[in-house]
Amino acid sequence: MPLSEEQVKSELSKMQAFIEKEAREKAKEIKLKADEEYEIEKASIVRSETAAIDSTYEQKLKKASLAQQITKSTIANKTRLRILSTKEEVLNEIFDEAEKELKKITTDKKQYLPVLVGLIEEGVLALLEEKVSIKVREEDVAVAKEAIVEAAKNFTEKAKFDVEISIDESDYLSKDIAGGVVVVNGTGKIEVNNTLEERLKILSQEGLPAIRLELFGPSASRKFFD
Repeated sequence: MPLSEEQVKSELSKMQAFIEKEAREKAKEIKLKADEEYEIEKASIVRSETAAIDSTYEQKLKKASLAQQITKSTIANKTRLRILSTKEEVLNEIFDEAEKELKKITTDKKQYLPVLVGLIEEGVLALLEEKVSIKVREEDVAVAKEAIVEAAKNFTEKAKFDVEISIDESDYLSKDIAGGVVVVNGTGKIEVNNTLEERLKILSQEGLPAIRLELFGPSASRKFFD
């Protein structure tokens, strides 16, 4: 039985929840490590500068104080840049892990079939034509043949006219992708990319600001919020 639109959204919400959970754990590790490194560097600088201050005159004290401020500023900038860089690495790792999870879904027909039905149906509804074709991975042809029957039925119920969906077995999608489908209109000039990678990409683009806020909190340098 095909998943409803609400169920498809629920599956995507579960995927996003998984991404956020993994990212929160990574974020905690990064923050603890960054704080520890900062405190070690700061303590080292304080000890070094204190020894220099004890052995100099007032004029050198002023110079040392200025040097200390510059050093602290440099450390703060380096730490900030390191954290920003690490945050990006973590987010990339999270989405890489999500992509691996998507590949696991396609190995389970019970899970993959309703997802594929939803992706095909969504693509066909976007085109609203009476005849379309789909491209899938060669290994997905069998499950796609089942999926197009359900997708066509769902389309007819919503669009109020029939659609003929065929599988293009002369042009398969790369075996290296996780799965999903590309829906092509009757003339072959318009394509709707509904591969799992593309859906994850859209999710990462649309949900990234919210994920950043959830994982790392508001930016200290940001003064205005929507």
